[in-house]
Amino acid sequence: MNQMMQNMTGMGAMTEQVVATDFLITAKTGIKNIATALTETSTKEVRETLRQYLNDAIDTHEKISNYMISKGYYEPDNLSKQLQIDLSAAQTALNLQQPQQ
Repeated sequence: MNQMMQNMTGMGAMTEQVVATDFLITAKTGIKNIATALTETSTKEVRETLRQYLNDAIDTHEKISNYMISKGYYEPDNLSKQLQIDLSAAQTALNLQQPQQ
C-alpha cells in the first residue's frame, strides 16, 4: 500500500503487520488442511505429494514467523508481550475513523 493510501486509511505501519498476520494465519490453516487431506488419502503417490506440500507449508510458516518476530509483530515465546502487541493492534483498529454516511 502506498503512503497516501496508508494515510487515508489511518493504518500507516499497521498495514504490513496486518498483511503478515493474515499470511501467517492462512499458512497455519493450510498446514491443518493438508495434514487432514494426508490422513484421508489412500494412494502412495498422493501421500508423497501431500507430504511435500505439507513440508513446503511448514517451511513457509517458519519464514513468515521469523519475519514477524524480526519486525516485532509476533512474540510466540512471550505471552505478555504478545498480548500487548495484540492490544495495540486492536486499539489502532478501533481508532480508525468510521466512514461518513
